[in-house]
Amino acid sequence: MSLTGRRTLTFALAAIGAALFLWLGLPLPLLLGPMLACLIAALAGAPLVGAGWLGVLMRTILGVAVGASITPAVLAGLPDMAASLALVPAFIAVIALVGYPLFRRGFGFDHPTAWYGAMPGGLQDMLAFGEEAGGDIRALSLIHATRVLVIVTVAPLIMTAYWSVDLTQPPGAPLSSVAPLELVLMGLCGLVGWQVAERIGLFGASILGPMILTAALSLAGLIQHRPPAEMIQAAQFFIGIAVGSKYAGITWRELRQAVVAGLVYSLLLAAISLIFIELIVHLGLAPGLDAFLAFLPGGQAEMIVIAIIAGADLAYVVSHHLLRIVLVILLAPIVARLFR
Repeated sequence: MSLTGRRTLTFALAAIGAALFLWLGLPLPLLLGPMLACLIAALAGAPLVGAGWLGVLMRTILGVAVGASITPAVLAGLPDMAASLALVPAFIAVIALVGYPLFRRGFGFDHPTAWYGAMPGGLQDMLAFGEEAGGDIRALSLIHATRVLVIVTVAPLIMTAYWSVDLTQPPGAPLSSVAPLELVLMGLCGLVGWQVAERIGLFGASILGPMILTAALSLAGLIQHRPPAEMIQAAQFFIGIAVGSKYAGITWRELRQAVVAGLVYSLLLAAISLIFIELIVHLGLAPGLDAFLAFLPGGQAEMIVIAIIAGADLAYVVSHHLLRIVLVILLAPIVARLFR
């Protein structure tokens, strides 16, 4: 099947999944519907493929949404996050101490695959580091995809049951309520921020570039709204495709080793996250929902989507994920060489 045919099949299955979730009234229908539909089809052997540049483009919307949430009042409150942010290095260290032995001794992966599989960083960064160190790229991809899949699937269930969060509500104001000029500025922030960030080699360029540029315009008073609901919903759809389609072409051997390892790892991550979330709430550093979303090591894009729809403190949630990813990128290669 041609690339166009595979992409058409992927989009059609994702649309069916989204429609089914909407019909059933399930949470996050435009994220979880496409994700689980693509996952099931991929496991059944369907020749799925990601959305390519269009999927990356859709991530810029999330960067714009976060940037638009950064106001002078939010900046004034950043010092209040310092104590909570100080726990992020310890959070990463505990995950590494638990995850590396699990993959190395428990599942028999080689050193680079075990190390970068255990690191709660961005998928692309961990794949790049793992490949450079001689790790198994396919195994790393499946381990991290499984981590994100489990967290993104289970988190909404917990939020709905424990905090009674309505995750079926629109993720923002309708398109008609945002001024055309502001929409144009958002579009420019997304495209220009992404391209500039990519040219200078910034990690997570499609999110961080637009975020930084939009934040500047938000602080200047030129952007006063987040992207409308329709734009956030489009981003959800393509993020769901990206997660589910990563399982395309999976073999039974990969399913038994890498995916099972990813599932066990995800359960351990959940236990570690729960300890830190409880600590933060006990110390009064943040409300439970914000701490929950900040200390779940899912993908940055996926957690931003869930935080937007849940009405969480975006600045708090994103700052913790950003610090986690920065620390992993800076320190993981150094520590990997020290303890080889």
